[in-house]
Formats: sequence, C-alpha cells, structure tokens
Amino acid sequence: MNCSVAGALEVLGEWWTFMVLRDAFLGVRRFEDFHRRLGIARNVLTVRLTTLVEHGVLERQRYQERPARYEYRLTQKGLDLYPVLVSLMQWGDRWTGKEAGPPVEVLHKHCGEVSAPHLVCDRCGEAVDARQMQPVTGPGWDDAEEPAPHLIHH
Repeated sequence: MNCSVAGALEVLGEWWTFMVLRDAFLGVRRFEDFHRRLGIARNVLTVRLTTLVEHGVLERQRYQERPARYEYRLTQKGLDLYPVLVSLMQWGDRWTGKEAGPPVEVLHKHCGEVSAPHLVCDRCGEAVDARQMQPVTGPGWDDAEEPAPHLIHH
C-alpha cells in the first residue's frame, strides 16, 4: 500500500511496541529491565526488540563481554518518534486519564518548565490542528490511486 501511515504501522503497529519505546525514552536499556517493568512475556519482548533493531529504531550495544550482554538504545530514527509518543501520552491524559492528573509530565530542560508540546507549522511556527491543515498529494503519489475525499491533487 502506498501509504506512509501503513508503512509506519508495519514497524510500530503492535501495542507492546509503544510500551517498549515508552520505557526506552524513560531510560530503560536492558532486556531484564524491560521484562521486569512491562511484565511482558520474554518471547514477545524478544520479538518486539528484534523488530525495532531490524528497522533501525533501536540498536543493540554490548555492555558486558562474559557472558555477552546487550542493551538497547534509541537511534536517530527512534528519537524521531518522540513527538508521536508525547502525542499519544497527551491524548491518553485527556481522554483516558486519571482524575488526579497525568501520571507523567515532560519538563523542557532549556526553560525548566513542565511543557505540553504541540504540533506547529514548520514555515510560520503557528500551532496547527486537523482543521487548519489540508492534505495534498506529494511527490510519491500514484495517479492510479483513488484519492480520499479531502485530498487535493497537487
């Protein structure tokens, strides 16, 4: 399918994947730590980590020689998922959150304040939402595809 969302979901579309990524962003690096924190079956965790390594989202780095032990670190490709994870967290805080408030907030190290990052236009810097954006075909568009109702042929 010629769709960037479908391509992303091929790598990321399993529930445990985002839980592994969440913990990776929280600084978890080692298999045993992921296993203990998530309560995930070892075989499922192995598959999730292997998939993320194969797709270049995480990389394995040896931290011990005998026996050989590895840790998993986010690559630039993995770090680029940060806005996705924060958006999921914010959506969960708003729509499935606890009355006491969000269990985790993000602190902007530069200013030292708790922040609620948001999507902005990379041209003008204005905050955007779905109603302020118009999907248009891009250079990878296949003219044989049926466009969605609001997609403009560009």
